[in-house]
Amino acid sequence: MQESPERAPEGWASVQTALAAESGISLVLVEGQQPPALTISNNNSICQALQSSPEHVGLCDPFCGMAHQRAVEAGAVTHYRCHAGLLCFAMPVQIQPNRKLAIIGGRAVLSSADYRALAERFRAGDLQDLLSADLFRNVIFADEADLDHAALRVADAAREFAAASKKAESKVSRKRVSKAGTSGADTYAVELPSELADTRAELDQRRRFADSLSTFIERIDNIDPAKTYELILNESAELLKAERGSLLLYDEGANDLAMKAARGIPQSISEVGRIPLGEGIASLVLREGRPVVTSDIASLGRAPAPRERRYKTRSFISYPIRIGQRKIGVLNLADKISGDAYDEIDLSIIESIGPQIALAVERAEWQEKANRFQLMSLTDPLTGLHNRRYLEARLFEEVSRAKRYNHALSFMMIDIDDFKFYNDSNGHQAGDRALEITAHCLTTTVRKIDVASRYGGEEFSILMPQTSLPEASVIADRIRRKIAGTSYPQGHNQPLGAVTVSIGLSCFSPNLDSSETIVRGADRALYHAKRQGKNRAYAYRDAPNGKS
Repeated sequence: MQESPERAPEGWASVQTALAAESGISLVLVEGQQPPALTISNNNSICQALQSSPEHVGLCDPFCGMAHQRAVEAGAVTHYRCHAGLLCFAMPVQIQPNRKLAIIGGRAVLSSADYRALAERFRAGDLQDLLSADLFRNVIFADEADLDHAALRVADAAREFAAASKKAESKVSRKRVSKAGTSGADTYAVELPSELADTRAELDQRRRFADSLSTFIERIDNIDPAKTYELILNESAELLKAERGSLLLYDEGANDLAMKAARGIPQSISEVGRIPLGEGIASLVLREGRPVVTSDIASLGRAPAPRERRYKTRSFISYPIRIGQRKIGVLNLADKISGDAYDEIDLSIIESIGPQIALAVERAEWQEKANRFQLMSLTDPLTGLHNRRYLEARLFEEVSRAKRYNHALSFMMIDIDDFKFYNDSNGHQAGDRALEITAHCLTTTVRKIDVASRYGGEEFSILMPQTSLPEASVIADRIRRKIAGTSYPQGHNQPLGAVTVSIGLSCFSPNLDSSETIVRGADRALYHAKRQGKNRAYAYRDAPNGKS
């Protein structure tokens, strides 16, 4: 547990939340070893991941864990950088009598080099098992001056809060704010010193930028690979206000770079030739794994682009997209709308979204492979669903991903009840029609991320990436009810009065950690569902006895 809000001084949480929002940094109220904290505001998502992990929380103990002790002993603001390279401060605060409380503030990335080093630990180092989209949901960026200003605000607000608590009629300016969703409940919001009012516009801009970063992965998510590539480039260009850009992906077989998306470039993508690895700046950036940011291409010993390409400036950023040592591609951005040159701050913005871009490209590449697989007869000709060959390849990939990123993964086997009876009674053509209707029920019921397949005969399967067993159970019951309520030719003559299905579920776990064991678990649960009367769904556990 990271937070114990019931132990926090009453009313302080709203003050701290306002301070964190205004400052654009994390603020944590502690009373001893942390975690748990009393109140956490605007937490850095990287800290959230580290301190939520029993395997990694110990890395934080010598830093934020002992910050309260250091601050109380010093009786003043202390600064430190944690094992993740995040800049922090700790300071004692007197907001309630007879309690030794302290604020931990910052938890901020200071420079692009720090972010690059931390990102590499998540991509391929000692923290790679924590890598996920949520990891970069709320990364804090700040410098020493930001933290110093924030510490002053915390000190002022703490004094005002303590005075307001001690005497209702104090000289501290405050206003009454009604809490949404409560009846007649009020609290006091302490106004920050007036001399800091001129920073509000800058902080609002910082907050909007942070919001933009936190939703970046959502905005670039698309089932169509080409659209994903286009979204990655356009969203990155919007963040850096770039008029021109390109996204190049590495083809390991051909050992070259191919353009997948372009912005502000006169030629169409099909007219742009592939770039052999070893030629050009982008190729060098990918090979060495180091980004290039320059105000003038001539400073790199390179000639400016030909006049017909109509570049407005000579400044650009070229950023390598990698997962560990695996080369993914290169993102290029040029011609800032303002005409200014790109600098290290712009580079740090791209580095903050680099991991999200790498994950999105990896997913899009897999979808491209899936599209190619379909052209290789990996689709069942009768139902139009993926066939077993595709399922097995995709299941292997998703199991590997679940192991690498600690993602949830669920799987279900679906069997049409008494299908032999239906075939024998109505003929094989009617049986084929029943399979088509069932497949349609599946495709209209599952989500976009799910993979519906015809496993063989009257058996179907659903692969559900990043889906827990309880979530999968809801989907299974939805499928079961959908099919039972669908009209099939002569379906009323079935033994159960309608065409129905039985479903077995399994999920990735320490005991089911391979494609084979996951399928076997779902198959055993399906067998149990059949024995218990059909038209039901059961989930596999050590002894499958839980009805979904």
